[in-house]
Amino acid sequence: MDAKLDMFEDVNTSPSPSLEGDMSIPGKRTTTTTSQNGVPDYNTLDEPIKETVLRDIRAVGVKFYHVLYPKEKSSLLRDWDLWGPLVLCTFMATILQGSSSADSMSDNGPEFAQVFVIVWIGAAIVTLNSKLLGGNISFFQSVCVLGYCLTPVAISLIVCRIILLSTQTRLLFFLRFVTTTMGFAWATYASFIFLGQSQPPHRKPLAVYPIFLFFFIISWLVLSHN
Repeated sequence: MDAKLDMFEDVNTSPSPSLEGDMSIPGKRTTTTTSQNGVPDYNTLDEPIKETVLRDIRAVGVKFYHVLYPKEKSSLLRDWDLWGPLVLCTFMATILQGSSSADSMSDNGPEFAQVFVIVWIGAAIVTLNSKLLGGNISFFQSVCVLGYCLTPVAISLIVCRIILLSTQTRLLFFLRFVTTTMGFAWATYASFIFLGQSQPPHRKPLAVYPIFLFFFIISWLVLSHN
C-alpha cells in the first residue's frame, strides 16, 4: 500500500511540461514582398474581397496586354488562369451564334454550344499534342495560353460585326477578310511565342501545325458568319 502511494506521489509531483506555441498563421504577412522576377507575392487570407477581385481583374488585363504585345513570355505561363479564356469563349459564342427565330433563315451562324465545344475541345487536343511531343508545360498552362491568344480573333470579330451593319459589298468583304486574317496571324504568332520555347527544337513544326489549324477554324467561323 505504501509502495502504491509512493508511485502516485512521484507521478503527481513531477513537473508538467510547458505548453507554449504560436497561434499565428504561418503565411501571414502585413506587407507585400517582391519576388526575384519583380512580381509581388500576395496573400489573400488577410485582405478584403474587393482588393482580391480587383487584383485578379488587373492580372487578367495584364495577360490580355501580353497577348497583344507578346514580349514578356513568363507571366502567362507562370500565373495561369482560365478566367480570360472563359470570358473570350463566352463572348465569341454569344456573338457567333445563329438566330433561333424561324423568320431569319438566312442566319447560318453556329450555335452557342458548337462554338464552346470547338474552342475548348480544340484547345485540349492542341495541348495533348504538345504534351505528346515532349512539351514541358502543364495542361492548364497550355489551355490558358491558347485561350488568351484568342484575343486578336475576338477583336477581329468585333470589327467584322461593325462592318456587317452596313450593306455588304466586295470592298467590305475584303476588309472583313483582311481583318480576320490579321487576327488569325497575330493569334498564331502570339501562341507560338509563348508555347514555342516549351517544345523540343526538332519538333516545333509538329507543335505549330495544330495551333495553326485551331486558330484557322475559329477565324473561319468569324469570317463566314453573315
